[in-house]
Order: sequence, then structure tokens, then C-alpha cells
Amino acid sequence: MNLMNFPLLVFVLSLTGMFLAATIGDALRNPLGALKEEERNDFGVVLGATLTLLGLLIGFSFSMAISRYDQRKNYEEAEANAIGTEYVRAELLPPGDAARVRELLRKYTDQRVLFYTTRDPSRLTKIDADTARLQNELWDAIRPAAAAQPTPLVALAVSGMNDVLNSQGYTQAAWWNRIPIAAWALMATIGICCNLLIGYGARRREWRLFLIVPVAVSIAFSLVSDIDSPRGGAIRVLPQNLLSVAQSLNAH
Repeated sequence: MNLMNFPLLVFVLSLTGMFLAATIGDALRNPLGALKEEERNDFGVVLGATLTLLGLLIGFSFSMAISRYDQRKNYEEAEANAIGTEYVRAELLPPGDAARVRELLRKYTDQRVLFYTTRDPSRLTKIDADTARLQNELWDAIRPAAAAQPTPLVALAVSGMNDVLNSQGYTQAAWWNRIPIAAWALMATIGICCNLLIGYGARRREWRLFLIVPVAVSIAFSLVSDIDSPRGGAIRVLPQNLLSVAQSLNAH
């Protein structure tokens, strides 16, 4: 189970961990000795630099998550365009092969829509298996015509089928492309260090003060994980283009 697929859990764990860090920092103030007034300026520089580093890491991670989300959207559009184009190019094939290819493309489009909308891992396994089977059937349906009539027009239909199959692979690669766990670990470590410093540098125990940074950072963490998670979050790529193509193919 990938923790980053559950933004709400990321928020709860981040908030708990960083608030505990601030509490531990506060508890360490007595045994280690409170800061002297002449030390507070230097301590403020260290705390400010650490918070700045945390902010930069969150900003870079947010940018990475947004770029991956945009990539998933672009590949969904590319898949829809490839399927729609190949459906039209099927007319270049002999009538029997064309009908078979179009029937398979309609089924294939339905499976691609399910890939984007399904969250159940067990159901997703079946969708992947059905998609692979349909890809083999699509290629088997177009291969005899290409072998029997290697004309430029048939080659165009074969090229379109190649685009359909490749676009699914590009989509899958984009869904696997996530923010590295090492980046999450670094952000969590810096966040905990920041809250330790905040707790230790406080003049007195103030719970409301100790909650400000944990809440803000936890919200940022959960938002980044939400955008970065293709299935687990509320912010997901909807197959609008594929749905439009599916409706068009069924109507046709």
C-alpha cells in the first residue's frame, strides 16, 4: 500500500508527527536550558533558514505534482484522438476487417474509460487484462489486411493502430511517474526539524502557536499527495475526451 495514495491519511499523520515534534521541542527546553536573549537572533536565523528550505521543498514538490497531473491529462487527450482517428482510418481496410476493427475499438474505448474511473485494485487488474487482450485482438484484426495489401492506404491504418497501442503505454508510464519517496522523506524530516526548533525556541508553552506550522504544512502535504495520486485523491483526471469519443463511436 502506498501511503501517498491517501491524502487524508497524509494530513493526519503529518499533523500528528509535527505537532508531537513541537511538543518534544518544548519539553527539551528545560533540560537543555532556555535560549538566552542574545542567542535568539542567531536561533531566528537558523529557524528562518529551515522554514525557507521546507517552503522551497514543498513548492518544488507541488510543481512536480502539477506537471505530472498535466501529463496525465495530455495523454488522456492523446488516447482519445488516436482512437477516434483510427476509427475513421478503418475505412481504408477491406469491409470485413474494417467492421471488426471498429467493433474492437468501441470495446477498447470502454475499457480505457474504466481505467480512468475505477479505484478498486482488484477490478483494475481485470481491466488491465482485458485491455491487453483487446490490444492483441486489434493487432490481429489489422495484420491480415496489411499482409495481403501492403498499400500506402493500408499502411496509414496500421500506423494509426500503432498510435492507439502506443498511447496506452505512454498513459501507463505517466501514471507510474510519481514524486519519489525520498523527496517525501526529506520534506517530512525538514518539517519535523522545523517544529522541534519552534517548540524549543518558544518562550512558553503555547499550544495554539505549536499548531500553526503543523496545520499549514500538513495541508500542503495532503494537497501535493492528492494531485500526485492518480486514483487515491479527490483531484483526478476525468476521461472527458474518451467519454466523448465513446459516445461518438456508439452513435456511429
